[in-house]
Amino acid sequence: MAIKKSELYSSLWKSCDELRGGMDASQYKDYVLVLLFIKYVSDKYAGNPDALIEVPEGGGFKDMVALKGQKNIGERMNIIISTLAEANNLKGVIDVADFNDDDKLGKGKEMVDRLSNLIRIFEDPRLDFSRNRAEGDDILGDAYEYLMRHFATESGKSKGQFYTPAEVSRIMAKVIGINESVSQTQTIYDPTCGSGSLLLKAADEAERGLTIYGQEMDNATAALAKMNMILHDQPTAEIWQDNSLSSPHFLDRNGHLKTFDFVVANPPFSFKAWGSGFDPHSDIYGRFKDYGVPPAKNGDYAFLLHVIKSLKSKGKGAIILPHGVLFRGNVEGDIRKNLIQKGYIKGIIGLPPNLFYGTGIPACIIVIDKENADSRRGIFMIDASRGFVKDGNKNRLRHQDIHKIVDVFNNQIKIEKYSRMVHHSEIADEKNCYNLNIARYIDSQEPEDIQDIEAHLLGGIPNRDIKALESYWQVCPTLEGELFGESERAGYSRLKVEQSDIKRAIYEHPEFVAYANEVDELFRRWREKNTLLLKDIEVGAKPKMLIRDLSEGILQTFEDIHLIDRYDVYQHLMSYWADVMQDDVYMIAVDGWQANMDLIPPKLIIERYFPEEQRAIEQLEADKETITRQREEIEEEHSGEEGILEALKNGKGKITKGAVQKRVMESKDRILESAETSFEQKRLVKAIKKDFAKIKWDRGIKDEAELFAELDALYDYLLLIESEAAAAKKVKDAKTALDQNVIAKYGELETDEVKTLVVDDKWIAALDQSVKSEMERISRKLTQRIKTLAERYTSPLPQLTTEVEDLSMRVSAHLNRMGLEWNYQKATN
Repeated sequence: MAIKKSELYSSLWKSCDELRGGMDASQYKDYVLVLLFIKYVSDKYAGNPDALIEVPEGGGFKDMVALKGQKNIGERMNIIISTLAEANNLKGVIDVADFNDDDKLGKGKEMVDRLSNLIRIFEDPRLDFSRNRAEGDDILGDAYEYLMRHFATESGKSKGQFYTPAEVSRIMAKVIGINESVSQTQTIYDPTCGSGSLLLKAADEAERGLTIYGQEMDNATAALAKMNMILHDQPTAEIWQDNSLSSPHFLDRNGHLKTFDFVVANPPFSFKAWGSGFDPHSDIYGRFKDYGVPPAKNGDYAFLLHVIKSLKSKGKGAIILPHGVLFRGNVEGDIRKNLIQKGYIKGIIGLPPNLFYGTGIPACIIVIDKENADSRRGIFMIDASRGFVKDGNKNRLRHQDIHKIVDVFNNQIKIEKYSRMVHHSEIADEKNCYNLNIARYIDSQEPEDIQDIEAHLLGGIPNRDIKALESYWQVCPTLEGELFGESERAGYSRLKVEQSDIKRAIYEHPEFVAYANEVDELFRRWREKNTLLLKDIEVGAKPKMLIRDLSEGILQTFEDIHLIDRYDVYQHLMSYWADVMQDDVYMIAVDGWQANMDLIPPKLIIERYFPEEQRAIEQLEADKETITRQREEIEEEHSGEEGILEALKNGKGKITKGAVQKRVMESKDRILESAETSFEQKRLVKAIKKDFAKIKWDRGIKDEAELFAELDALYDYLLLIESEAAAAKKVKDAKTALDQNVIAKYGELETDEVKTLVVDDKWIAALDQSVKSEMERISRKLTQRIKTLAERYTSPLPQLTTEVEDLSMRVSAHLNRMGLEWNYQKATN
């Protein structure tokens, strides 16, 4: 059975728990990723003589499994890793972590147990990488990406720079047109490739593939990149370890920098030692010629110029840099001016702050395009700084943010407060002087909610504020007149409905109802078009292609609708895909439409096949809840310092049946002891025995009435305990019977029934509800805005002053009647 992606990720992350404590995330990632690599190549290539990776005898994961519990497990694991490394020219790549380091892994039995448990996690049969991959998908590569993100999160500010967030990588790949590549012979290069995540995400956009090159200065991080390439089925990618500025590795036969079709980079921001190891003023590769040499202690432009020099004559590139490169002066200002005049900068995308690991400062993507640079007359700018979601202590771009950025950039769409084409003449004028600070050209700030002093003094809602809701009135033209009427003063209106009725007036207005129906109709069309597509998923299907088609389709469906942002609807689909649907589709792509609880939650079986049984259970639960409330009422009545039930509570504040029964016997004994004659005792015994469940004592017995009242309350409480237990048993029995029916039903389901349950009842129903939530959000936003305006201006200042004076005079009169002399006028003067 296929493993869910979410289960795979959690299993791998669990392995990190075995290592926490002895080292930080920047260190234990090396151990976990090496084991992941060895497990993967062992599953995929062991026993295959034609494999790209040789798994020699004594160099595979099965050899590690045999070491569990052995005293020299760490030493022997090092030998296994070394054997695999030597057979595949991977020395210095997969042998960077010492599995026999007792400072990090513990001494003696602690090390043995820790490494044995680590091996057991990877030994899980569900982690069989030889078969757990749907065609066209990279489930293991995605798992590696997941781990890298988490390692970067935990590594801290100084050690998380090996990873570029996948969301940013996708934007860079899409805005430089990698999807338009036509041959695998086309090349992509990253001069600061880190763990290779940016390179791989960019190359993944090429349908026919690309030839990959990368250089990374840090030895351990370069090793991660090489493993990453193999894990992503890119074993031929060439990764080199060295400084790309002082010692660029990729050169042509003439010793010049090799040029590439695409270049992407996320260099260290404002790198101070960028010139170490060479003289930038006599750079043999000519990277700074015609532009200027960057400042000695800031390498941002050094990396940018290296990227430009590494591009072919029609090459395209994207680089992530801090915002300072857009406006810093002196030599950087000169370089920027020269680049603008060359026409190489196609666009600038301002990103939200706190996206990157290792820094919290906001950054931008500078898009380079040498093709048609001579005729370029402007730079397309996007301020995407406000589109993100909080994710722990970082910010993260959502699917909708990514898609919007890419759509707007690639189609050069002008959106107020978001994007525009800025002509070179505007950039070069006296006001801007080649300053590229995005805020100079795009004002992305939300307009201030201006308070109207006249409205505060005289009342009325400013028409200016009502006009600002024009997008709603375009959809519901007569709704404005339904909500607002003319005021006595020009330029102001009055609210025609009570504040408590605003929501109802909006919801029930015919035009709003018609709009809601229009939205429902759009989703119905998308549903009808895609339901058959979803039910036709077969073993071997390509989930990533499926979600691409579904998501692009929903964007097109909601393209022309007002009020609802199509990217919000798209986000609902993508969020549901990530949370639920993705795992389902992967399981179907591997195992087919199997009726199991992972694919079909029992709740769906119950709703479709056993609704009456569920309603019966709900009634039994309601009956039990009624009894529980009655018991709690008696308990509250007789609790407290003088209450007869207070003393029966145990250490957890609960009252048990046994404690009540014991108190009943004590109460009966006290009643019998109160009898002064044998005749009275017989009468008391007779009264007690009348009804154990509900004592009905002889009202003629006056002296013992208090004791009988106590006994009566105890019997009431005991009866409710027993009734509650009986009701709980009925609920339990009914649920057990229903569970058995549900389990039996799984075995009876036909394939078509499984498809109906999964597609119609699970996926489509959830997405339909998400789209409806957009309607709720829209109406709620309008309702809240109107309420805010109404509350703000309903009571003008003179009216409030009069009310204050009136109330104060009432208080003064009341105090005077009490003999306390106080005068409002004197107090306020």
